[in-house]
Amino acid sequence: MARTRASDFEEKQHSILRSAAAVLAERGMEEASMAQIASHCRVSKALLYHYYPSKNELIFAIIHTHLFELEASLAAVVDDSLSPEAKLRVLVGVVLEKYRGADDAHKVQLVGTDALSDEQRAEIRTVERRIVRHFSRVLREINPNLDRPERPLLMPVTMSLFGMMNWVYTWFREGGPITREDYADVATTLILEGIKAVR
Repeated sequence: MARTRASDFEEKQHSILRSAAAVLAERGMEEASMAQIASHCRVSKALLYHYYPSKNELIFAIIHTHLFELEASLAAVVDDSLSPEAKLRVLVGVVLEKYRGADDAHKVQLVGTDALSDEQRAEIRTVERRIVRHFSRVLREINPNLDRPERPLLMPVTMSLFGMMNWVYTWFREGGPITREDYADVATTLILEGIKAVR
């Protein structure tokens, strides 16, 4: 008979993923052990292995959950009644807000994919592509010339925007001189003004 799932199963999983991400981000993918992670999560190793049979599976779950939830949030705010420029501001704001409190998971995403299997990496890339498409579609609306076959600049411009968003965790501090909302506006303005000059 199959074991029934506890009512707080998903809540426990999320708690474990948050705590595990903190250990992995601090100690690194190789150095962090399942025993250290279990201790930090305040669960037994047996329970940790019940949820995640290996460190590889745990790293995958952290990255996949982080990206899946981000993509779901982006999909939820799609509003075709907005101008392309307004859409971009909304999308950038969503990303920076979802990154709030997620620095550890974000670090694991940036450095942990080498620990994954080819199949796991393929799953991660699928979600990443969906995230990127939300932005590339809007940037194409703003400047269709970015997507010319003879000079394909849509992807470089899109990934330049992700560079501005993805490395925020290295310098941004809550309560500092600039808020997330301020920086979302700065990053969006840099792209909107910059792509006018891109030829």
